[in-house]
Amino acid sequence: MIRPPPPGTPRGEITRGTTNPNRLRRVDRWIAARLAATGPDAPLVVDLGYGAKPVTAVELAARLAPLRARVVGLEIDPARVATARPAADPPRLSFQHGGFELAGLRPDVIRAFNVLRQYDESAVAAAWKAMTSALAPGGWLVEGTCDELGRLASWALLEAGSPAPVSLTLAARLSTLDGPVEFAERLPKALIHHNVPGEPIHALLSELDTCWQRAAAQSVFGPRQRWMAAVRAYRDLGYAVLDGPHRWRLGEVTVPWPH
Repeated sequence: MIRPPPPGTPRGEITRGTTNPNRLRRVDRWIAARLAATGPDAPLVVDLGYGAKPVTAVELAARLAPLRARVVGLEIDPARVATARPAADPPRLSFQHGGFELAGLRPDVIRAFNVLRQYDESAVAAAWKAMTSALAPGGWLVEGTCDELGRLASWALLEAGSPAPVSLTLAARLSTLDGPVEFAERLPKALIHHNVPGEPIHALLSELDTCWQRAAAQSVFGPRQRWMAAVRAYRDLGYAVLDGPHRWRLGEVTVPWPH
């Protein structure tokens, strides 16, 4: 669980810190598109828990450079902060010591990836609350997980002051996707233990996978066309889908948070 720290100290626990170049490209692409559509201008973005090496924070700053974003990488391990600082490029990219309290920052966006996966599920709500309460007005948190190479990912979107997510996004490299049930192994911590019959997330993945199987004939046109047909069929069954074909083509789908 997340224990209250002494005043003035970062909140959280040191994670394993493993990462790989390009691992977070799918969520970064989604963040960039959402920022481009909704603003604000020159946003402050926190990369929480970037790991033992700063590579994903460096990549995030590069991907958000057209939006004039300022990226701050936060790590609870001071040694990781020291290791990362030679990669800093202020004001575009800097590194600080901090945890779920966000080192006193008021960011517009937080990316917290593969962090809560290493906590008990019971700690998730408190971590969400700590982060969303520190956001700037209108800000949002992207919290999720992915595999080691970034081929399979999912994330929750929470808004400033929100106690619960508003949406879930599933994203995959379609050429390696056997079916939507694969997302079960890379769900956010709040969902991964609930993928059992009778639970909303299980119903969501099962129905989407059924649509994928029924779209098998589209495989002759490639995995992208099969995925798009599956998502369209899922939507046509009456299920809410929050994005459209432009995002589906990228191997994504965003739906209301299953609860």
